[in-house]
Amino acid sequence: MPVPSHPSPTPRTWDVIVVGAGPAGATAARVAAGNGCATLLLERATIPRYKTCGGGLIGASLAALPPGLPLNVLDTAGLFTFALNGRAERTRTSREPTCALVFRSELDAALTEAAAAAGATVRDATALTSLDQEGDTVTVRTNRGDPLRARVVIGADGSAGRVARYVGVRCAQVDLALEVEAPVDARTADRWRGRVLLEWGPLPGSFGWVFPKGDVCTAGVVAARGTPVALRAYKDDFLRRHGLDTATPLHDTGHLTRCRQPDSPLARGRVLVAGDAAALLDHWSREGISYALRSGDLAGRAAARVLAAPDEEAVRAATDHYGRRIDEVLGAEMRASATLMRVFARNPALVHTALTRLPPMWRRLDAYIAGHSGVAEIMTTPLARAAAALGTALPARPAGGPPHG
Repeated sequence: MPVPSHPSPTPRTWDVIVVGAGPAGATAARVAAGNGCATLLLERATIPRYKTCGGGLIGASLAALPPGLPLNVLDTAGLFTFALNGRAERTRTSREPTCALVFRSELDAALTEAAAAAGATVRDATALTSLDQEGDTVTVRTNRGDPLRARVVIGADGSAGRVARYVGVRCAQVDLALEVEAPVDARTADRWRGRVLLEWGPLPGSFGWVFPKGDVCTAGVVAARGTPVALRAYKDDFLRRHGLDTATPLHDTGHLTRCRQPDSPLARGRVLVAGDAAALLDHWSREGISYALRSGDLAGRAAARVLAAPDEEAVRAATDHYGRRIDEVLGAEMRASATLMRVFARNPALVHTALTRLPPMWRRLDAYIAGHSGVAEIMTTPLARAAAALGTALPARPAGGPPHG
């Protein structure tokens, strides 16, 4: 899918350079360009490119997409099946089927095209090799040779990217996800159509998922980094039990997901981070697309404010404002999801029981999936507070153990 581009502006220094053309970077570039900034979007891979990701768009993600974005939705989940390491399976029906299932390669390409349409210049197959800043200029070097200069740089090049390391992003939680895109026959596709599976796994904080996408199912498992052998064994067992190990997968990959420390920096001088590069991610579900889209929008706006700043003190005020907005919009969600993750890691059976046997808890989660509430709202309910207190009081139980209650 070709990405339209615009010629370089005559000034040798760009207003904004964005590194990484995922949801955060493409959104930041679109917003910065829409605010009149001469914007360059760099992507190390050739667009479109594959990205390890379940590709589920919850309501918060859909609300953050630019209006009219041509989105190829392969399925919409109206049924949610929960299981406890292959047992106690139960399916809940969504009141408002919202969760759209897409291929990340197609989503990212569409968002990049939207950035180009807003005026950003796009250069793919261009990898960042270094950056440094002096005064009011950031110098970016790539595999293409000549240095590039900008007054603001936004890093959206992933949690292990160079910009995150430059800013000094610190993480509170690091997980390993293993995923396949498995082709399925017509009968299997029909069995999964409109239904996603979330299975709480045998490792602390682990789960497996199946997301249907027509004649392909995206399936995978995730757990804390440090148990790769056990996680691979869980993945093999998970795929076998759900009949997704019979065909050669289109993709069979793994990647690390990271959640930031609450006080982790979001900027260093005129360099900002957003999305995965800022380690903005839900601790429990590891959902990151909605965080990427929303933080990318905030980063694009922050870049425009930095450019309008008359002096370095005003630049610091603009980047501090960006940090406060991230905390207001996403920080409360991450703190709430961290609390939920602590309960889940100790007692997945308790979480499973709450979701499958207590209708009010499912309704809360369903409202979150549809975009009508957040994790913070779920965790402030009396029922959730009681479950959190009970979950920390009870002895830790793996998902393979007997459920409480």
